[in-house]
Amino acid sequence: MKGFFILGLAAGPIFYAQTAQDTLKTYTIESVNFTKRLPVSKEIINVERDLAFKNLGQDLPILLKTQTSVISTSDAGNGVGYTGFRIRGVGGNGINVMMNGIPYNDSESQGTFFVNVPDLTSSASQIIIQRGVGTSSNGVSAFGASVNVISKNPEEKFYIKSDNSYGSFNTYKYSAEIGSGKFWKDRLSLMGRYTHVHSDGYIDRAFSDLNSYNFTALFEENRTKIRLMAFGGKEKTYQAWNGIDKATWETNPKFNYSGAIYDANWENIIGFYDNETDNYRQNHYQLLWEQELNDRWNMETTFHYTKGKGYYENYKQDAKFSKYNLPNIFQTGTEIKRSDFIRKKWLDNDFYGVVSTLYGKFENLDFNFGLVGNQYYGRHFGNVTGVYFPQIDEHEYYRNNSLKNEVAGFAKFIVTKNRFEFFGDLQLRNITYDTKIVQQGDDEGVNLDKKWTFFNPKAGINYKIPAGKIFISAAVAHREPNRDDLIANVETQPEKLVDYEAGLEKSYGKLSFTANAYYMNYQNQLVLNGQINNIGEFIRVNSGKSYRMGIELAAAAKISEKWNLAANVALSQNRNLNFRQETEEGIENLGNTTISFSPSAVGNLSLNFSPTSNLTLGIQNQYVASQYLDNTEDSDLLLPSYFLADFNAQYRLQLNRSYIDFKLLLNNLLNTKYVNNGYVYGGPVYFSQAGTNFMFGMSYTFK
Repeated sequence: MKGFFILGLAAGPIFYAQTAQDTLKTYTIESVNFTKRLPVSKEIINVERDLAFKNLGQDLPILLKTQTSVISTSDAGNGVGYTGFRIRGVGGNGINVMMNGIPYNDSESQGTFFVNVPDLTSSASQIIIQRGVGTSSNGVSAFGASVNVISKNPEEKFYIKSDNSYGSFNTYKYSAEIGSGKFWKDRLSLMGRYTHVHSDGYIDRAFSDLNSYNFTALFEENRTKIRLMAFGGKEKTYQAWNGIDKATWETNPKFNYSGAIYDANWENIIGFYDNETDNYRQNHYQLLWEQELNDRWNMETTFHYTKGKGYYENYKQDAKFSKYNLPNIFQTGTEIKRSDFIRKKWLDNDFYGVVSTLYGKFENLDFNFGLVGNQYYGRHFGNVTGVYFPQIDEHEYYRNNSLKNEVAGFAKFIVTKNRFEFFGDLQLRNITYDTKIVQQGDDEGVNLDKKWTFFNPKAGINYKIPAGKIFISAAVAHREPNRDDLIANVETQPEKLVDYEAGLEKSYGKLSFTANAYYMNYQNQLVLNGQINNIGEFIRVNSGKSYRMGIELAAAAKISEKWNLAANVALSQNRNLNFRQETEEGIENLGNTTISFSPSAVGNLSLNFSPTSNLTLGIQNQYVASQYLDNTEDSDLLLPSYFLADFNAQYRLQLNRSYIDFKLLLNNLLNTKYVNNGYVYGGPVYFSQAGTNFMFGMSYTFK
């Protein structure tokens, strides 16, 4: 353990501790300023400073991979397409992701699909990561962390910007952005961006064609700010969620079973279906209204609407007609019961609501009250088309509809007394979820009428010390099961978490340091059981009692005018207590076991060198300890530890009224063969990750 501790503080990503001198030159809403004062473990990431140097086309989870306790994953193996992250071992279903305080997690699956909003980072000014429960927020409760992406605002002066990059696996990005500057008596400013990203993927045929846009209009006058935003994207990706068995990974790690067509005996692959793809469009609309009522009172109100629609397509070989609610076919007196089909599973959904918060500021008291109302309406249906029988054209074989309502209210306060700040947070959340089968399909949908009411109290104390603070906090959170949990088992129970945190934030001149200890006590935690369903999503089961505990350390030092060093390390223990699993022989009691996908150590180190004011060179390293694919502690299902090293360089060419940034990113310098994600199907199934690869970019800005 001692040897790793040294490695962890000498092998990982850039971390910047927030100090009083670290002022962000971006517009921030009142809720962000409130969050900075909370007694919780957090990182506030300045996108322009911390992420822009490597924002060359990879998705946001990959750009965040060197933050404390974060592990990022990629189905295609190179960070473009379907990506995800885990924080403190908790997957995307347990991380509450918000965009300007509006939930991004899908209301039913609770998943976060960043592929639907490619190049999101280019539209962001800050990203706030709260580990643990954090503070009350909109949407489902955080069970590992919450991530709030704060969009940037139009600049005050006219500008034009273009970002272009190219790299391994025919990966490229081109983006154009324009800002109007302030006009109409300095009240109004506009900004627009369009981005296209393409990659062939590291995995065979795992291509991605991604398009995204962002439009923002900001109106400011006296005490009023109104921001209208429209953003979203359209994606088409070849499926890579099947993974490969261990033997194939060792000999042919790029192999992809998706779309495989077999011979009549199902022994040999004779080809691949060229449109085994996922296709989805998602559009977000947000109207944010900030009103300063007087010197003591502010109000923020956000109206939002998200429209999503799309499908994924599969080649289904030798399937029964009855599986798709079709009659058998007779030809020349012979009854034909099976054939090949093209299947499309559709999701057509709408999500809308309002969030309103009132802020009050007094001499020793800051508080806010919030009300939330959201509704989600989802339509699930499937169509099949005959391959050899073209008369079977777009036959709908199942349909089910879902309606989910959420009403919540919260009250937060911070009381200042000498060096102490006392924090309190009370949230009451009510959820109803109704889903009905309209047309019965094979294992598609379920009839449910669920209701949950959760009370989530939180409390904490900050103690101010010179250039820093010490804090402790305790928080309770509840979380309802998602759609897949309930389809697998209608008796799935909601999760409960009691989270205890204690931390230190301190600066010593050019050194910033943070330390955090946590104990997360779960009841009915929904843990990954190592298996996936028929659309590649991980299956979760209630684990009874369990816990996660650990320490997180981070430091950043300006060694000299030219050298900067940053490091973080997370050491943890993650255990199920008296874990039971259902087998063919009955219920098996496995006792105390390690929670799946929860490595005991994650460490990062970054070193930056700036020989001149316009040139920066950097190296980032990450170490991740071994992790299990399920909760049985079977040694055959253990993903080995791995160490990664990345290199980046950025050079700025200053022109008259413009400048050009040249960027180079070399990933996995040591060509490490590793796996950071997988599942269990008879044995271990792996998602291969790329070896050494590169991205080169050029950004032009005119102001």
